[in-house]
Amino acid sequence: MLDLVIAGGRVLDPGSGIDRIADVGFADGKVAAIGDGLVSGATRQVVDAAGRIVVPGLIDLHSHVYWGGTSLGVDADAIAVESGTTTFVDAGSAGAGNFIGFRRHVIERSTVRILAYLNISFAGIFAFSKNVMIGECIDIRLCDPREAVAMAREHLDVVVGLKVRVGRIAGGTSGAAPLDIAIDAADRLRLPVMAHIDHPPPSRREVVERLRPKDVLTHCFRPFPNAPIDGARNIAAEIEEARARGVIFDVGHGMGSLGFETAAAMIEHGFLPDVISSDVHVLSIDGPAYDNLVTVSKFICLGVPLPAAIGMATAAPARALGRSDLGSLRVGAVGDAAVLELMEGRFTYVDAMGETLVGKHRLKSHGVAIGGRWHESLSRTAGEGGERKRAG
Repeated sequence: MLDLVIAGGRVLDPGSGIDRIADVGFADGKVAAIGDGLVSGATRQVVDAAGRIVVPGLIDLHSHVYWGGTSLGVDADAIAVESGTTTFVDAGSAGAGNFIGFRRHVIERSTVRILAYLNISFAGIFAFSKNVMIGECIDIRLCDPREAVAMAREHLDVVVGLKVRVGRIAGGTSGAAPLDIAIDAADRLRLPVMAHIDHPPPSRREVVERLRPKDVLTHCFRPFPNAPIDGARNIAAEIEEARARGVIFDVGHGMGSLGFETAAAMIEHGFLPDVISSDVHVLSIDGPAYDNLVTVSKFICLGVPLPAAIGMATAAPARALGRSDLGSLRVGAVGDAAVLELMEGRFTYVDAMGETLVGKHRLKSHGVAIGGRWHESLSRTAGEGGERKRAG
């Protein structure tokens, strides 16, 4: 007997090579079957997806969801259904000093799945708001590899790597030292590092050349300065070299880290991101990022084909996490899915610099399955550009 069948939709699972009209059945929290005619009298719930797209639940590889425990955190459960996202990966909101609280009060109580990069800074991201911005790596004494390794080892079921924010904003004059410390700690754990880059110092080259295979460079399409392209719109040599050795390039849109000019130039050169993520937090949830579904929509309007864009938000982040049970609708995988509609019209999008892009498409979520249980979309309304207008 199936607990849930999402029936008659276009099943698009790039990681499994599936793109066809079919039913998807769920039982015991997992994908149980893909095929025709799965609905029977014994099926407990049926969702009609005719005319819509059924994809694996989106994985947002870069988010900030330590809601209530940090100033930048947002409530993952509140945005999951409308964004088609069933797994949020928190990108270093918590460090060794407050990770236990994050786990007990948010991760373990959330309906959606939350995994985490542990911040190399003991305090995590502790001062991030419109009026207060103090980087957690400004005082290098907060970056203790022993504390990070000890905490991560106790929580390896949810900790997927170490996060480090480097740059003038996050690290002041500490340069690349926090990154070196994070890599040292990650090596002990046999885990990857996710490296944030903002304004120099350090330079783009200093950061990128340190990254190892399977490490993640987030904010990879950021605008100048520390953009991956030069003034002639050519890709920097160290960026090409990093991709060749297996560094993962993640969008991490946020409030300041996706420039349409940068993205268009990179795509023109055939350099697409590996992963599309939102970097959703308190200062980007009302724009320009909004959520990962909006971010994916932007890349579709930049010319990335729909199947590729969906793969960058499902199969690709699952590979980056080393989680073959996520980001797929194959039988036996975790029972996470999203039912989407690719709307056509005229949609205006905004990047981190305030520049606009007018596109013909916008993805809308009609609901998600999380662990085989259906959650209906109720509140999304389309604002200008199809982006969410927040209620209240």
